[in-house]
Amino acid sequence: MTLSNKQKQFLKGQAHTLKPVVLLGSNGLTEGVVVEIQSALEIHELIKVKVPTDDRETKALIFDAIVRETGATKLQTIGHTVVLYRQSAEKKIQLPRA
Repeated sequence: MTLSNKQKQFLKGQAHTLKPVVLLGSNGLTEGVVVEIQSALEIHELIKVKVPTDDRETKALIFDAIVRETGATKLQTIGHTVVLYRQSAEKKIQLPRA
């Protein structure tokens, strides 16, 4: 799904008050974590995922893998946290027109 800049800004504003719903543990990105992220996206559409690692390259690779595996759109990264959006069948979040 391609989002316009206006829609991205709207979603970032919505995500501002959210807390991370998925926290990666010491095992990193496992199949169970990917399933958990997918179910959270199905329920909420807009989520934050926290990746507690100090290595920038590893963090970027994990973020890219999450986006690839879930089919979500990465809106932004803030420190150890990535903001993801994937529209569900119910379309719970009404996006502004492009």
